[in-house]
Amino acid sequence: MKVRFDRRGIVVRFVRLKRHLAAAARVGLAALALTVSACDGSNIQLPGFDTAQSGTTAPGPLSDAEAARFLTQATFGPTQASIKTIRSTGYASWIDQQMAMPTPSHVTYVDNRLIDMRESNATATLAPSQFYESFWNYSSRSDDQLRQRVKFALSEIFVISLLDPNIDTRGAASYYDMLGANAFGNFRTLLEQVSLHPMMGVYLTSIANQKEDAATGRNPDENYAREVLQLMSIGVSQLNADGTARLDSAGAPIPAYTSADIAGLAKVFTGWSWYHPTPTANTFAGRVKNADAAIRPMIFYSAYHSTSEKAFLGRTIASGSTDGPGDLKIALDTIFAHPNVGPFVSKQLIQRLVTSNPSPAYVARVVTVFNNNGAGVRGDMAAVIRAILLDPEARHPDNADSAVFGKVREPIIRMTNWMRAFNATSVSGAYLITSTSANTSLGQSPLSSPSVFNFYRPGYSPPNTRLGAVNLLQPEFQIVDEVSVAGYANTMQNTIGNGIGTGTDVRSTYAAEIMVAGDPLLLVDRIDTLLMYGQMSGALRARILDGVRGIAIPGGTATQAQINTALTNRAKLAIYLTMISPEYLVQR
Repeated sequence: MKVRFDRRGIVVRFVRLKRHLAAAARVGLAALALTVSACDGSNIQLPGFDTAQSGTTAPGPLSDAEAARFLTQATFGPTQASIKTIRSTGYASWIDQQMAMPTPSHVTYVDNRLIDMRESNATATLAPSQFYESFWNYSSRSDDQLRQRVKFALSEIFVISLLDPNIDTRGAASYYDMLGANAFGNFRTLLEQVSLHPMMGVYLTSIANQKEDAATGRNPDENYAREVLQLMSIGVSQLNADGTARLDSAGAPIPAYTSADIAGLAKVFTGWSWYHPTPTANTFAGRVKNADAAIRPMIFYSAYHSTSEKAFLGRTIASGSTDGPGDLKIALDTIFAHPNVGPFVSKQLIQRLVTSNPSPAYVARVVTVFNNNGAGVRGDMAAVIRAILLDPEARHPDNADSAVFGKVREPIIRMTNWMRAFNATSVSGAYLITSTSANTSLGQSPLSSPSVFNFYRPGYSPPNTRLGAVNLLQPEFQIVDEVSVAGYANTMQNTIGNGIGTGTDVRSTYAAEIMVAGDPLLLVDRIDTLLMYGQMSGALRARILDGVRGIAIPGGTATQAQINTALTNRAKLAIYLTMISPEYLVQR
């Protein structure tokens, strides 16, 4: 492969590489990587473990590579410092320390940012970009990486989106803070705080939801009632404890709820609307708003609450009830107690952190913890996250080489991986990265999915691939196509070469990489550890080494600046070729 650089060390010609990437997209990056060791589809097997092995986990990593692999699952990306910490503390102690850490507030960030903006423009207002700034800042730099990573995973289950023009930026920051505050709490509390957050109310139209009116034909809005069941708690089909679907006598999935359940539940969500210390009809309708209405939980307005019978999921609230908070408690308790909740939530969290196709045994082990944390508590999210990350299926070193274990890294994760691994910082201090949603960019921006179904569905299986032929899942591949692959390659070319954001605000000096770039083997070893936890194949390593060695380090009368330019070019090229490789794109 021939690659040349301009004076700033940016790749400017990689035609052969683009052809390779386009071909990879047509074949399917996920299928290409996940079936590399399978002779044909019939040989693909899910990983599994003996019963004797299922209760054991390694006390801690034995190598930098094992530590980096754990951090790839548990954070927004390994750093040399975090690898050292993990090796010193071990997995379990690191998790305990992470869960005890304080977390920065996105609301505080956007509030302070608005003050700064108004110093130069008195009429400035917040926009989604200010939330994006706080996201990239905290995701890449905050010490509480486990909470940051789990919070992001939860945002793709309990979806609101800044693409909806009705979503307030400060409110979205508050919503994201709420997810973080509940990342290691109890799922029942999380479910209630999601249900009462005004931005969820706006996004799924449950705010200012009114009781039925026979005279006008009005019925309660069913949008949130439907999605809280379908997408946030129990799913559409009844599940076994291992996450597999329960089937009827004809072999068909059994529905988990009916349209009547949705209609009954929708009545519970009537009468809730904007916070105000002195509520009126105008505050209910949002015509008059408190300054903090977008960040305070919705409050109950009894005049708008349905008092007719409410039947759902086998539970009935008798007619005549005007106790909205009581009705809500019964409804959320009923949902929380449903046997689907453990497998539905646990499997999705495994998919987002560890692997798209966890074995039923893996799911069942985590569900056991969801149902009872060992102290009789159901829904303990801290225990669930710990069980996911310490499970032998997540930690078993053989799975790093498995043809079917792992997941496609979504673009946001790839970018934070680069930022953390190579200590990228903001020149302005504000992390001025605007929307990256275009498929010519990352095809994804935080808290900005195109619909309530997230950027991709957890049950997505790519058609016309070996994975699809054997019904294996690859959710993130739903946002991969030829345009997005080329868009990502171009974005990383510019990002690694110059930086990203307004005025290339976020950039790396690659200081640590330049120090070892004189020895191509040491350079590639470092990048292999940080980006691929030591799993780079010999073939990829050889291609990268060939490219790096093609950049000669000048001697003789060369100035130190010329030498540094060549060393920097080597580092940038090695990172770029790694990050666009199918091997990197699949997290194992």
